[in-house]
Amino acid sequence: MQLTRRDWLAIAVAFPSVVRAAAADAVGDTISRASDVIRVYSAEGFHRTATAVDRASAERLLALAKAAGASPRLEPFEVSRVDPVAQFIEIDGRRIDGLVMFDAPFTSGDGVGGALGGVDSDRPIAFTRISPNGEAALRTIREKASHRAIVAATMGGQPGLCPVNAAWFSEPFGPPLLQVSSEHADLLERAAAAGSTVRIVAHATRQRATAVNVVADVAGSRSDLPALCVMTPRSGWHSNASERGGGLACWLEALRAAVAAKPARGVRFVASSGHELGHLGLHAYLDRNGTLARDAAAWVHFGANIGTSTGDVGLNASDAALAGAVRTALTPYHLEGIRQSTTAQVAGEAATISRAGGRYVSFIGQNSWFHNPRDLWPDAVNVQTVARFARATADLVVALARPA
Repeated sequence: MQLTRRDWLAIAVAFPSVVRAAAADAVGDTISRASDVIRVYSAEGFHRTATAVDRASAERLLALAKAAGASPRLEPFEVSRVDPVAQFIEIDGRRIDGLVMFDAPFTSGDGVGGALGGVDSDRPIAFTRISPNGEAALRTIREKASHRAIVAATMGGQPGLCPVNAAWFSEPFGPPLLQVSSEHADLLERAAAAGSTVRIVAHATRQRATAVNVVADVAGSRSDLPALCVMTPRSGWHSNASERGGGLACWLEALRAAVAAKPARGVRFVASSGHELGHLGLHAYLDRNGTLARDAAAWVHFGANIGTSTGDVGLNASDAALAGAVRTALTPYHLEGIRQSTTAQVAGEAATISRAGGRYVSFIGQNSWFHNPRDLWPDAVNVQTVARFARATADLVVALARPA
């Protein structure tokens, strides 16, 4: 006899220790799978969209989805890929390497030169500091800038070059912009105060390329029910062990659970490329699927930093009913105290669903290694926490795939 969600809730109330023991056993089985997923993902290299690493990573995820019992496929979409050529600033005879801003214009190979100053100065080159999730703040600076170029030191939770996502990748704007490591921020601050002469080279080309989403559909027994959708990004600037690894592990466990559950409601899974480029992959998926963003029963979004060794995970839900379902699923795994943000704070791919009028639950965490080149397995990951979230959210997906 198959127990319903109501049966499980009754058991949970009457025998909480039994439910928690069963949950602990499930977590133990999941740790090994999650470790393998994140360890190999981290070792693949830099996961920039439409690169050779990105494609190889997609092929591996495809194989893992098949092993979970699904019939996945790759869905291609076209990208005007940025290929950096030369990217550095010269100052006082010293060269500091950086990274071009992918949604800004580029310089020629000769670059641009002039006196360095603050963003509010009238000097031809401007300096600023920016956090790795500072797209909006950086946009304000770029829109107001009359400078020939900008250099921005990325100020993450750990030292390093932590790039800002190119949210306006399809519509580049502002002056050329070079991002550099936080380790050079003080030097550049002093140079800006002194009006030192610098040269910035932010030279790159664009080339047509093909990226892919990994997609799988689990059929439901009732075609009259709107589908449940489960999504996670799979691309980014660096190896992204903790930024993306936890979401991928959760996505695969939810897929495995949905296949085994034979749900009444169909469940559609998408692991998208193009995250760091304005969520290109999700937009390509939605373009293929009409009004799915709005019409799906709900979207479960596995965002950044699930199960990191630093920070925590937050919940954002479009309505109280979905938030309640999440807490029911999390409780057996001792995760019910999850931090919750308001719908006005929705971020990542879930924000696209929200703007379309869709229902969603979104898991996004905080992490001092966010966008850092040293976001690597195993140091940046707490795989026990990843496994607990993976089991809890797999239960959530199975529960949401049942009719109310």
